[in-house]
Amino acid sequence: MTWAQLGHLNLIDLVALGDFFCRVWREGYGRPDAGRRPWTTRDELRAMIARTRWSGIRRLRDAVELIREDSWSPRESQVRCRLVLAGLPEPVLNQDVYDDHGRFIGCVDLAYPDRKVAVEYHGILHSTHYAADVERIAALRAAGWTVIEVTSTLFAQPERLVARVRAALAR
Repeated sequence: MTWAQLGHLNLIDLVALGDFFCRVWREGYGRPDAGRRPWTTRDELRAMIARTRWSGIRRLRDAVELIREDSWSPRESQVRCRLVLAGLPEPVLNQDVYDDHGRFIGCVDLAYPDRKVAVEYHGILHSTHYAADVERIAALRAAGWTVIEVTSTLFAQPERLVARVRAALAR
């Protein structure tokens, strides 16, 4: 019910919040809390907004269709929405990537596996993992991936972000 009461928020923020509530905690390398149940599901959110007239009902209806179960952070959700709303294909969320020998390289925030394009958001919370992120991204690039690193500066310029991803997908 909390999500539906926030219909006054903008579309992208509603999606990010919905992604958080609907996250499925899947098994996988480095995935914490595997098996933990989501707070709710997209079907439950759809049913909730169908029962009552909510403020911002159109935004809520649009947002519920953009909610996904695999986002690990609000910024991942917001980056994904910006790309999709700009007409780019929807990326896979939190994609595990392996090298040609089957060794795990890393999990990327957003991926276009068929094009070997990864989009990685680097926020202030990542500062303690900086060295590991540098090595992981180097390994991805060595495996032939194009990695677009999104910082708060690029995030604040959605047109540049979209253009970078579009150019990488066109290669």
